Amino acid sequence: MAELTKLESKIAEVLGLAMASQEAADTVRDLFDDDGHELVDVLKTMRQEARETQKRCTAVAGTFDRKKTAILAAAKETKAEAVDMMDTYLEGEEDPLDGFEFLTMAEAGEVGHWLVVSKLNQKAGNAEVTALADWALEVQQRHFQQALDASVLLAGEEDPEEIED
Repeated sequence: MAELTKLESKIAEVLGLAMASQEAADTVRDLFDDDGHELVDVLKTMRQEARETQKRCTAVAGTFDRKKTAILAAAKETKAEAVDMMDTYLEGEEDPLDGFEFLTMAEAGEVGHWLVVSKLNQKAGNAEVTALADWALEVQQRHFQQALDASVLLAGEEDPEEIED
């Protein structure tokens, strides 16, 4: 398997996180009893945009000379690690608030990863990566804010005196 540069490795990580984000959106959506809840639509959009991020990352991975297979393999490892973290965090949870609290952390992590990709690419000067990172960073910052806002909204609906199960 081809060796990856730091930038290529980070592209693999954001690709893997985009893959895991799709599963996270589905998992959190399943925590809602009501498919008509306004936040279900937010999750559907987040999932679609994560899918688009995966598609764009895969396209950029194909521009690296004979490295696409290695990037995709590393992305699958990142996805597996992220899904394992989600499964651990949400194990036994049935409250959408818990799901959005996890998404808040996950989306913050994705913002951080895209900032790292952007910074590494400042020296590399890869135009495809610049375009991808500019687009993805805007999407991820919005996802982070949506997850945070949803967490606060759902927390406002909770009874603070209720005993936890």
